[in-house]
Amino acid sequence: MPIGIIAVCLLMAVAVIDQPFTFEQENRSVEQEREEQSQSRMREREQQLRAEMQRLEKEFAESVPGGLESGSGREPGREEDDSWSMWSALSILVFVLLEIWRRDTEPRSLPELSAEDEDSDAIGELSRCAELPDHGTLLHFYDRCVRVAGTELSRIKELVEGCADDLLEALRSVCNRDLDMEVEECIGIGSVYENWRVQRPLVCDLIVPFTPPEPYSFQAELRCPERAAPTELHLGMIRVIRPGEDSSACLCGRTHLGEDMLCLVHGERTVESKVDRVGPREELLWAATAPYLAKASVIRWFQKALTKAWAKISHKYDFDLSFRDLERPGALRIRFRSGKTVHFNISPVVEFENSDVYFVPLLASDAHPGTVQSNSTSWPFTFAVYEKRFLKLMAKKLPESSCHLMCLQMVSFLHEKQCQLTGASGLTHYHLKTVLLHLLCTRPLADWHHADLQHCLRNFLGFLEKALLEKRLNHFVIGNSSALASLDIPDIFRSAQPLNLFRGFVTHRAWHRRARRTLAEMVKNADVLIREYGLECVSKDRSRVRDKAAATNPS
Repeated sequence: MPIGIIAVCLLMAVAVIDQPFTFEQENRSVEQEREEQSQSRMREREQQLRAEMQRLEKEFAESVPGGLESGSGREPGREEDDSWSMWSALSILVFVLLEIWRRDTEPRSLPELSAEDEDSDAIGELSRCAELPDHGTLLHFYDRCVRVAGTELSRIKELVEGCADDLLEALRSVCNRDLDMEVEECIGIGSVYENWRVQRPLVCDLIVPFTPPEPYSFQAELRCPERAAPTELHLGMIRVIRPGEDSSACLCGRTHLGEDMLCLVHGERTVESKVDRVGPREELLWAATAPYLAKASVIRWFQKALTKAWAKISHKYDFDLSFRDLERPGALRIRFRSGKTVHFNISPVVEFENSDVYFVPLLASDAHPGTVQSNSTSWPFTFAVYEKRFLKLMAKKLPESSCHLMCLQMVSFLHEKQCQLTGASGLTHYHLKTVLLHLLCTRPLADWHHADLQHCLRNFLGFLEKALLEKRLNHFVIGNSSALASLDIPDIFRSAQPLNLFRGFVTHRAWHRRARRTLAEMVKNADVLIREYGLECVSKDRSRVRDKAAATNPS
């Protein structure tokens, strides 16, 4: 009897200790091969346990003492059969309990996997099964709640650009030309300049290229460009080139000229005199991180320079100018005496090799606060100028009164309202714009007709669902050589491997689940949200008309 109990206990211990093999399935959603290997090992282990159980039962049957036969009135063969049946039943019961326990604990050991398996097939059906209003209701909703009047956009852009031009002109006058950066004219980018932004208040994004003081220059260095790591190709470093370090520079910067020799390009002792006039190297912007330029240093310099520039010209304006966020370079707010505000971002950037690709510290409209590293010399790129140019090019080819921007605006509006209800989703406006850019290249141009708004909206949501399911949304410029052949993009970006904008969802499953849940709720509630906000906008319009009429006719 003790031997049988010990055998059964050992068998139970082996089964429990072997239980961790279920945890090997945690990566099944990442690598499908591991699931097949785990199942194969499970089957093999099950066969081994059964063989081990049969062996232990056989040894236990042989070890039953023969003296029991004489002390009992029962037949010896029947006594052995009863003992064998009892232990067989007990063994089967143990196996059943272990199997029930294993099945109960498996979902809890893989919460993320089970959550993804539940709706992995259903998410592709969301856009097709979604209840969307008819064409007339969608147009009414767009006109009342989403569309921004062209006069309002023009007025805001004119105000922001005029203020930015005056700020930059004052900045040039207050900066030390021997130590500070030299700024160029600002360039409008982003959704306001692409005519689709729906966020209120409207935010204008401006970039300002800057160069170092003479005789220094900037040289762009991609991070591991030869090995072409796709996750790092959108980052680069800005190397500060001193006089004489650039092989393409004039020989007078690398050669000692005698007293009787004169450089026909720079003149007599020009380079040496400028270097001497710069003063202590500690005052240069990149002194602490030489030979590379740090983002935090540029942000601090730019904010101080803007503060000095505004102090010089503030008397000319009847509004106040202040920073909205000190972590973002040039995130400014204009506040009028009436209380109305206008927001805009003006970011210092560095041009990449005579192209329209720019190093940028942070694009304030589509980035989250706190993402700027204080000592980082790795700069992200922005391709906003090429994206704006591509949208203008496609607008000429699409049917008249195309609905492509309407789809983007409506999805952005619904997503923003859904996030206000359920919290941030991890999706940004840039993700949504990237979806539209890909659709413009893959869908026939005739499909974007104004009358097909509902169909286009469903295709937009379907593309976004598929990208979230696959955890892959490729960058529109990097690695997209076929669709952008006419935009003169540097070859190093066009020929690179595609950059996955959803890479964060691969490494952070909680973000991925939140994004999918938000999208599912948004699609599910689309019809209700569109109708409710449409009615709300109508009631606001009516109350605004009544207030205006009451002000006009006080009697």
